[in-house]
Order: sequence, then C-alpha cells, then structure tokens
Amino acid sequence: MEGTRDIVCIGSVLWDVIGRSGAVMRVGSDVPGRITRLPGGVAMNIAMTLRRFGLHPVLLTAIGRDEEGEELIAAAERLGMETGLIYRSDDLPTDIYMAVEGANGLIAAIADAHSLEAAGDKILRPLSDGRLGNPNTPFSGLIALDGNLTEDLLAEIARSPLFAAADLRVAPASPGKAERLLPLLSCPQATIYVNLEEAGLLCQDSFETAEIAVNTMLQRGAANVLVTDGGRIAAHGSPEGVITAEPPQVLVTRVTGAGDTFMAAHIAAEARGEAREKALFTALKAAADYVSGDVRS
Repeated sequence: MEGTRDIVCIGSVLWDVIGRSGAVMRVGSDVPGRITRLPGGVAMNIAMTLRRFGLHPVLLTAIGRDEEGEELIAAAERLGMETGLIYRSDDLPTDIYMAVEGANGLIAAIADAHSLEAAGDKILRPLSDGRLGNPNTPFSGLIALDGNLTEDLLAEIARSPLFAAADLRVAPASPGKAERLLPLLSCPQATIYVNLEEAGLLCQDSFETAEIAVNTMLQRGAANVLVTDGGRIAAHGSPEGVITAEPPQVLVTRVTGAGDTFMAAHIAAEARGEAREKALFTALKAAADYVSGDVRS
C-alpha cells in the first residue's frame, strides 16, 4: 500500500454511547456517572489505535447519510482515517453501540450494527473494483476484520480469492458473535484474536488458561492465534510455537475497547518488525494503559 493506505479496517464504525460510574452496579442500579458519545465500533477502535502507533487506516464499512453519519465521517477524518471508500447508504441509519460500565466492569451492552449487516458485501467493493484490488491482483497488505459482519459474508471472505494474498487479522465483535469466525479459523493467512471466553465458544469447550486455549485452537486448524484473559497470562500460538506473557497489573477504569486496543497494538508492533515476545508484551502494555485510563479515548 502507499501513502495513507497502510492497513484496511473492515467492520463496524459507529457511535459509542458509554455510561460509566465509579459505583459497583447490578441489575436495576440507578447511580451518578458520566455519559459520553465517541466514534467507536471494532473496526474504528482498531483504526484509532493504529493511528496512535503511526499507521494509516482506510475504513471499509457502512455509514448512513443521516446527521449522525455526517458527524461520524467528519470525526473519523479528524482522527486521520481515510473515509473515501466507505459505503454510504441513503436508507440505512448510522449504527450505534450503547454500554453501561460500573466499578465491577461491564454491566450491559447493546450493539446495533444492523445497517452494516444489511449493507453486506457492498462494503467490500473497493477490494474487487480496482480501487484496492481486483480478482486478478488481489490486495496483498494488512487487513483488520471484525466479526460484526454476517456469518454468510465472513464465510464468503474465508474462501474469496480477493483476500487470498492479504495478511488478515481477525477479531470477534463480542463473545455473542465469536462463532461467526468459525469459517476463518483455518484460513492460512488469518491471525485470530480472541479472549478466553471467545476461544471457548469457537471450540465449544471451556479453558482454564489462554495457553490451553491456544494449543487447542492450533490443533483444530488455526494457523496463528492470540488469546487474552483480562489481567491474567495471555498466549500467542503460530507455526513457531506457543509463547505466553503476563500483562501489567493496573487499576481498571474502563473495559469497552480493550480487546481492540490489544489487537491494533499487536498489529502495529509486528509491522515495526518486533519479535513475537516483544510484540505480545507491547500489545498487553497498550491494553493495560487503555483500561487504566492512561490513553485518551
């Protein structure tokens, strides 16, 4: 890629509406706190972290032509994203994510990515019409892909020649959508990023540690996989073997976006040429800084 197209980010770009309180919360809690609206979505969160590490993302997603969509495009451009290849819909509203977080972590969240799902493969046209690639000369750079796409579209991507030459980095949007990634699990060009719960859902099993999860996923055909486990030891498995690292211990002030930050920081570290062990720790440190509040949203 050249200039502003170091990495393509495919998936959800939407508004994050997050309510945070310093109180411990449960079902029915009504507490004081702060409510923010910020650009978000898995693809956007990854892209924002990539910008902090000096890469230049191009976004492939669906955004409405409503007022919220115009504001979101403007915000993405201010953040340094390339937005010219985004599919803009006249009849689909801009997607939104809403979450509530307390001192005891994420209380509840709803992701409304219906417009992205309805747009389907329209968001991928730049990879086939010559703007980023075509069937004869497929795109050969880095692609970050999130699991907010439909199961059918993710399965299509797994077998599509348009993605055969790419360095494909894949993450689920949430544990509830982890199983959508099954078609991509055995793609030789794919690196899968999941947490321990998502690894269990993909394997229809439960795991005590990230290392056990990684080994199981490798046995089931994954070529390259990273598993995180909050503040516990994370693991990375590839044809070079399995390595582990412990994240820095920090006071957690937020959780939404931590996994996306980890993935983006790891991509950026490998793009800089960091060795596997260093890249894993770099990503864990970036995620720890994020959840501690040391990195601005």
